[in-house]
Amino acid sequence: MSHHFYKNIKAVTSSLQSVLQKESKFKDVPNSWFVVVTDIENSSKAVIDNRHNDVNLAATGCIVAVLNKIKIIKEATKIPYFFGGDGVTFIVPPKLIDKVYEVVENYKIHVLKQFQLNLKIGKVSVKSIYENGYKLKITKLRQNELMTIPVVLGNGLKYAEALVKSKNATFEDEQLIVPINLKGMECRWDEIKPIKETLKVFCLIVVCENEQIQAKIYASIISNIDKVFGNLESRRPINPFNLKLKPTLKKIKVEMYKKIGKYNIFYLVQNWLLTSIGVYYFRFFPSGKKYLSQVTQLSDTIMVDGSLTTVLSGTQKQMNILKKYLESIEKKGNILFGLHTTYASIMSCYVEDMEKKHIHFVDGTEGGYTSAATILKMKIKASKPS
Repeated sequence: MSHHFYKNIKAVTSSLQSVLQKESKFKDVPNSWFVVVTDIENSSKAVIDNRHNDVNLAATGCIVAVLNKIKIIKEATKIPYFFGGDGVTFIVPPKLIDKVYEVVENYKIHVLKQFQLNLKIGKVSVKSIYENGYKLKITKLRQNELMTIPVVLGNGLKYAEALVKSKNATFEDEQLIVPINLKGMECRWDEIKPIKETLKVFCLIVVCENEQIQAKIYASIISNIDKVFGNLESRRPINPFNLKLKPTLKKIKVEMYKKIGKYNIFYLVQNWLLTSIGVYYFRFFPSGKKYLSQVTQLSDTIMVDGSLTTVLSGTQKQMNILKKYLESIEKKGNILFGLHTTYASIMSCYVEDMEKKHIHFVDGTEGGYTSAATILKMKIKASKPS
């Protein structure tokens, strides 16, 4: 059944590089499905204006709004999505496309009013992706007992994203058709610095446009990352020891306006008190410590959506080794990459409940993925014939 196509894919439990080497595990996304793209316009300028947290939270909110809508729909199903720091891409079945796109259209208005940012949106049929000669194959990888992620091969998503971003968009003073449900969206963690002063945070985006060698190239890069930085757990910039809540009224107030769009004294006081209590809850209570442990397992730090995107922690020496390797395959014309180095990571969250239903979107400070993408775009532009 096409509607439950993604839900019915059996998750693979081996390593990401092993999965990439077994294309038989990937399925073609059905012709009848759609790709929905959302992207913060001029996100690079917003970063320069010190608004990276707003960009990050606006992208997170799009995921929250869509997932909150889907879970109340009869015959709802799982849909894969990909967080890019300044935007989100969804792969949506035909039965849900109208509902999902209505949410995205409304969320665009919300972002303009509450974030003063322009959210470009668009949808592209998978059928048209195939007709234009691009692949779109997907599988699921179980990273740990709590987290399963989608993995995509082919340039189908990149084609859809480029198509949407290239179109002119209008941003008028419209009214919301239906209220935006952002229940569960939170941004109360302080900047997350590595546990040692010698460590840095790196945001890396790698693009291999050759669909024939894409899987092999990404598998090789991930194996190299493992060799230099250690496995996913050891290089993850999030761990229970460096997570600290920031229970300031200012931070809660910012979240309040971005989330509900108005001043609400009850929301402000209640969430400030809960966050203040949380500082002690996570430090001294077994259930709080368990939640912090789950946060690390449920942190989204690596993604393959046709490109390879990851945020990791390590020393500059380790990155120099990896960078030398990346430059060697870049010189061969197999990849282009963008790299951003910073001092800490930031995290926005979708918390359905405190047990197992929470997901945490990780990015770097000082622009993070957006800054890495800016470098990558410059390389892509330079590589194209004038």
